[in-house]
Amino acid sequence: KCLVSSKSPVLSYHDLLGMLVNPVLGGQGGNIHKQGRANIAKCVASLVNNNDSQALSVVMRFLENQDKQPDYALTFSLLAIGEIGRSADLSQINTLQAALLAAFSNQSEEVKSAASYALGNVALGNLQEYLPFILHEIETQPRRQYLLLHSLKEVISAQSSSPTGVQILTAYVPSIWNQLYRHTECEEEGTRNVVAECLGKLCLIKPDELLPKLQLSLNSPSPLVRTTVVTAMKFTITDQPQPIDNLLRGCIGEFLRTLEDSDLNVRRVALVAFNSAAHNKPSLIRDLLKSVLPQLYKETEKRKDLIREVEMGPFKHEVDDGLDLRKAAFECMYTLLETCVDRLDIFEFLSHVQDGLKDHYDIKMLTYLMVSRVSQLCPGAVLQRLDKLVEPLKLTCTTKVKANSVKQEYEKQDELKRSAMRAVAALLTVPGADKHPQLGEFITQIRSTPELAVLFESIQRDAGEQNSMEIS
Repeated sequence: KCLVSSKSPVLSYHDLLGMLVNPVLGGQGGNIHKQGRANIAKCVASLVNNNDSQALSVVMRFLENQDKQPDYALTFSLLAIGEIGRSADLSQINTLQAALLAAFSNQSEEVKSAASYALGNVALGNLQEYLPFILHEIETQPRRQYLLLHSLKEVISAQSSSPTGVQILTAYVPSIWNQLYRHTECEEEGTRNVVAECLGKLCLIKPDELLPKLQLSLNSPSPLVRTTVVTAMKFTITDQPQPIDNLLRGCIGEFLRTLEDSDLNVRRVALVAFNSAAHNKPSLIRDLLKSVLPQLYKETEKRKDLIREVEMGPFKHEVDDGLDLRKAAFECMYTLLETCVDRLDIFEFLSHVQDGLKDHYDIKMLTYLMVSRVSQLCPGAVLQRLDKLVEPLKLTCTTKVKANSVKQEYEKQDELKRSAMRAVAALLTVPGADKHPQLGEFITQIRSTPELAVLFESIQRDAGEQNSMEIS
């Protein structure tokens, strides 16, 4: 903008446009990283928007030979059209809507994503023209629904970022809300997540009117609807103060009652929402912990009725349908350790950490981090439970992979061992831990095993360097 405004005889508008566009659309454009192409698209828009009379002709140029452009060039063209459309009304280009929708059917996921982004941003230049079009397409084009919903999300996110944008969008909120609600029961989880995010963002615009509507849907007989509305509530929770916070404080308990839902997925998204609240705005859930924690801890338990055996050719494979639920529960526990440790019965907390130390790979990795953190926060309690914590750590560090295992198994075991060793090093920092017989015996075993000794020394050295950096 500055360069064009300066009217430099060396760099004209056309010179600058060519310098930006030609390298990307040329034969070597595919060598430019996709983030680089996205940034160049923003630069093109900045340049074109400084010269409104050129916006339409530049977009027309990008639309030329759309079906013959290689994927990298087409992606760039679509991104640039979207960036230009944010602040220029492109509704005069009669072929634009059809061209963007045609790109939705491209084989390349990157092109599809760019087309979705472009349509959402072009709508910002003329909401009256494009928003009803997007809503109509969502209703009538089920195959394009996911991408169209992303376009709608672009509109809502952009308009929500300023008071003026919110004021303009408010008139369209009822029609957007009604269209979104028709898709809360979609079978595709990815689509439901986009719907939920849009619903949550709309609640931030009209909280008094829309949050109670979400709350009513908690009684829906459809578990898919219940997962969508709980996820939507999650998107109303931000790390900054919002007008919706007081309303949320009064009703979040009802949303979190879905932790007792009969459906696994509803309980999983309820845990994710709880984790978001605990992380971003712990004041919303601190007073509810007494009633929520029993349900949270219940979800950390491995349930035999959720484990099934499937046959894969000549082999039988165990599938644990409760694993994602347990992972979500342990993630909540880790967050509570950071934000609400003063509200926890730390001995009860540690008893569930102990169980996690014997669970699946992903959960073990989480609980090793918890052991390290709780050793810093509550050393007295950890000292009293050392024997229960040391045993599973010792088992991990001394377990050997079967000789005929694949490379990934060796790598996973090495990572488990390293993470468990970090937890052991953290336990050693607890005052009095050096006198604990079981921990002392394990440390002796580590130092007398060359492989473990080298690893442990490396971890202690890294921990020492990190501590010295924090002190300095």
